[in-house]
Amino acid sequence: MKSSPLAAYRVVEFSHMVMGPACGLILADLGADVIKVEPTPAGDNTRRLTGSGTGMFPAFNRNKRSLAVDLKQPEGLALVAKLVARADVVIENFRPGAMEKLGLGFETLAASNPKLVYCSLKGFLSGPYEHRTALDEVVQLMGGLAYMTGPPGNPLRAGSSVNDIMGGMFAVIGIMAALEERRLTGRGQYVKSGLFENCAFLMGQHVAEYCVTGKPLIPMSVPQDFFPVYDRFDTRDGKQIFVSVVSDSQWGPFCDAFGLADLKNDRTLVDYASRVSARSRTIPRIATVIAPMSVDEVTKLCNACGVAYAPISKPEDLLQDPHLTHADGMLDVGSSARPVRVPALPLEFDGNRLGVTRALPAVGEHSREIAASLGYGEDEMARLLLAGILLAPVEAISP
Repeated sequence: MKSSPLAAYRVVEFSHMVMGPACGLILADLGADVIKVEPTPAGDNTRRLTGSGTGMFPAFNRNKRSLAVDLKQPEGLALVAKLVARADVVIENFRPGAMEKLGLGFETLAASNPKLVYCSLKGFLSGPYEHRTALDEVVQLMGGLAYMTGPPGNPLRAGSSVNDIMGGMFAVIGIMAALEERRLTGRGQYVKSGLFENCAFLMGQHVAEYCVTGKPLIPMSVPQDFFPVYDRFDTRDGKQIFVSVVSDSQWGPFCDAFGLADLKNDRTLVDYASRVSARSRTIPRIATVIAPMSVDEVTKLCNACGVAYAPISKPEDLLQDPHLTHADGMLDVGSSARPVRVPALPLEFDGNRLGVTRALPAVGEHSREIAASLGYGEDEMARLLLAGILLAPVEAISP
C-alpha cells in the first residue's frame, strides 16, 4: 500500500492466545501502532505453546511492538498508565475482572483519557453467561457448530480457531465504528466482542433454516442430494479432488469436457431436478471417468468448462500454493534462524496486499524506545531494567 490507513492511531494490546492478538494483528497490518504489553520476564505465554498451539504466536503478532513490563509493580503500572493516556485504543482478552483488578478497566482509564476506545474480547457478551470462561471449542459445542461439522452423534470442532479469529474481526469492526463516532462526538466508548455470540452468528443460516422448515437440522458432514454433482473423487495419483456442477448452464460443458456424452444426451436427465434424483447412477459414472486421471488433469478440464473444483489439500500445502505465492499472499514473519511464513490478510487496496513492516517481536524488544517516548531518561530506564520492572533484550540495551 502507498499509505497505511490507520497510521494515525496507537493501540495498546493486553492479550494472549488468538482472539485479542487477531484483533491487534488486523489493526497493525492496516498501519496502526500496536504495542503489545507482555509480562516479565518470559512474555506472552502463547510464545511457548506446543502442539496445535505452536503456530498461534507467529500467526497473529507481526507488525507489533513489544513492551515487557511487570504490571504487579507500581512503577510498571505507572508506565503503562502513561502509555494508555496517549493511546487511541486499548484491547484486552483476559478473564472477566482481570483488567479491573489491575486498575486497567475501562472506567479507570477513560477517566484520564475520555477519547479512549476500549475493546474487551470475551467469551460472552452481557447476560447470564458473561462471567464464564470460554474457549473456541467450548462455544463451538454450545453454539451448534460442532454439531453441524461432525457426523451424527459425534460433534467435532472445526479445524481452525474460527470463532477466535472472527471474534477478533468483529472487534476491529466495533473499534472502527467507535473511532468514527469519536470523530463526531469527541468521546470514546466501551466495545465488547463475544466468542459465543460470534458462533451463534455463524449458525444464523442454520437457525433460519429450522425456523422456515421446522425440521431437525442435518449435519453438513452427511451427504445430501442438493446438487447434480457436489462430490469428492479419487484420482490416479492417489489424491482426491472435489468437483461441483450446480447449475443447468454447467451441465453440458461439464459433460463435454469429461467425455460424458451418454449423460448429456440422456433424456431422463433433461433438467436440474432429474439430475439430482439420478445421482445414484450418475456419480459412479463420473467417478469411473475421473479415476484414471491425475489431479492436474481434472483441474485443467474443470477450468476449461468453468465448474468449481478443489484439490483436497493440507494446511502446509498453502506454502507452495501458486495463487497465494504469486502476489504477496504469504508473508515471512520469522527470522533466518527460524523461518516462518503465514497467510496475509485477505484484502487488497488498489491491487496491493498488506505486508510486513515489523517481524515478530522478541519479548520486550521495544521496551526502551517506548519508555523513552514517554519521557523516561536513560538512568531511570536502567534502574527499571535492573529491578526487573522493565525488560529489554540485550541487543536493545546495548548502545
